[in-house]
Amino acid sequence: MEKEPPYPIASVDHALNLALLLQQEGPLRVSEAARRLQVSVSTAHRLLAMLVYRRFAQQRSDRLYEAGDVLRPAAATGAPVALLRQVALSHMEALARAVRESVNLMVLAGAQARFVATAESTQVLRVGSRAGRALPAHLTSGGKVLLAALPPEQVTSLYQADEEVDLPRLRRELGLVRKRGFAINDQRTETGLTAVAVGVKYGDARCVAAVALAMPSVRFGRERLPELVKSLHATAADIATELA
Repeated sequence: MEKEPPYPIASVDHALNLALLLQQEGPLRVSEAARRLQVSVSTAHRLLAMLVYRRFAQQRSDRLYEAGDVLRPAAATGAPVALLRQVALSHMEALARAVRESVNLMVLAGAQARFVATAESTQVLRVGSRAGRALPAHLTSGGKVLLAALPPEQVTSLYQADEEVDLPRLRRELGLVRKRGFAINDQRTETGLTAVAVGVKYGDARCVAAVALAMPSVRFGRERLPELVKSLHATAADIATELA
């Protein structure tokens, strides 16, 4: 996982996060963009104006801003990402309070797992928000859950040209995920971080998202798995019920 640069530029970070929001969640008002970025309305307006200038965004006739033609749309999930986030967040927050670990919601975009929402733990030592980020799907817990739900030929097409991915090993790992009904990422994307995920189904039982508990590895133990997986499945079922 990429480390934050030693001298981050806040305006660039805000602009990139805003571009991701437009790509993943669809049209936004200036006020909503300001709220999501935790900046003033005037700052959000200036950021959107620059994205429009560089064709990363465009303003519609109803004054909403949407992704411009420079941004390739995220892969379809079956349920709109904005709806997934809206429905899931309260359930994620309840899970974070109950288990006292951070909760992430992810969707699949090609070979990337995109984090579309986070409910952070209140513990001092915790995993912070990953919302707006994207990581290799075959390494993340949520990404593996989503890949396991794809037809095998689709997984092959995603990775057969990637020399860094051991495709036979990945197939075996995804088979185990399907059998167990959950996936684990034990420090494969970040040292000291462990995550457990299950799928969220929608409509005709397609897995359209994954919900994951992320925690410092020092608090993870195999003896916690039954409790964590049970809580995750209950939350995923609540999200699916509300989506339906």
